[in-house]
Amino acid sequence: MGVILALVNQKGGVGKTTTAVNLAAALHRAGKRVLLCDFDPQANATSGFGAEKGAPSGTSYDIVLGEKDAAACVLHTPYGDLIPSCPALSGASVELVGADGREYALRRAIEPLREEYDYIFIDCPPSLELLTLNAICAADRVLIPVQCEYYALEGLSDLMQTLRAVKRRLNPTIDVFGVLLTMYDGRTNFSAQVAEEVRRYFPGKVFAAVIPRNVRLCEAPSHGKPVFEYDRFSRGAQSYEQLAREVLERT
Repeated sequence: MGVILALVNQKGGVGKTTTAVNLAAALHRAGKRVLLCDFDPQANATSGFGAEKGAPSGTSYDIVLGEKDAAACVLHTPYGDLIPSCPALSGASVELVGADGREYALRRAIEPLREEYDYIFIDCPPSLELLTLNAICAADRVLIPVQCEYYALEGLSDLMQTLRAVKRRLNPTIDVFGVLLTMYDGRTNFSAQVAEEVRRYFPGKVFAAVIPRNVRLCEAPSHGKPVFEYDRFSRGAQSYEQLAREVLERT
């Protein structure tokens, strides 16, 4: 049975989508059956996998509203399987407001796919509204990217409060799978200080793999490729390979 991991942080620009794309691709390269569900209306994970936003076969918007079966919306790419997103997903929160069990819409959609994959990743929008709540209710655990910059911990208390509330009321098995340090700059003492503070805030949860600031990681999405296909020898690619090994060990 596959593990469902939601990549969550309400702050934007922390490396959620970069991690979703490259971790999924790394595990696919390792021979695992991987599905990436793009649940962000910006659809950056979709383009990062080389797919078109708003695929005609269907998107995460269609499955969360129950208009299409999730299996029919899966695209097979060289980097793993993908349920693409589209800008229309931004309106799903309003459309789901009056629905019964609206927090479980994504869970109902993707749960039948669990047996088909070893890992299902959900790339969440940078917020703590209904879409992210759906992802947390659908997941077994959450993976939290945290950038090694000023205000890195700002908002994490809100995220943890949300996770505790979801655990009490909606998904009693949800837990933090791991915390990933991103945008690490080894030339500065400040990155090391932030990393130390994050490890103190999440004892035993922080991955040993650290994602550096890396030009190749920034360039790869514009080519519609994970970093392994763009420059497999880059520091960014090596860091995500290390992260993939840790994920395999933890699961």
